[in-house]
Amino acid sequence: MSHVPHELHEEFPDQVDRLQGLKQSNPHFANLAEEYHSINRAIHRAETDIEPTDDLHMAQMRKTRMTLKDQISAILRSVA
Repeated sequence: MSHVPHELHEEFPDQVDRLQGLKQSNPHFANLAEEYHSINRAIHRAETDIEPTDDLHMAQMRKTRMTLKDQISAILRSVA
């Protein structure tokens, strides 16, 4: 467990401007980014025992975060 938040601007440091632009201009991307942020915060709270959860739920949340990150990455690549 890393206990380190995986914020989008940290995951894609070379694309911060593009992230912001897409959040403003693309409603689908904005929704994905918001979902990512929400699940990422939930994972961080669980990892730091602010809101503990069981291993199965943690694994499911991490899979969801990875799926969202993959979708966000695909959009970022498509507008490059």
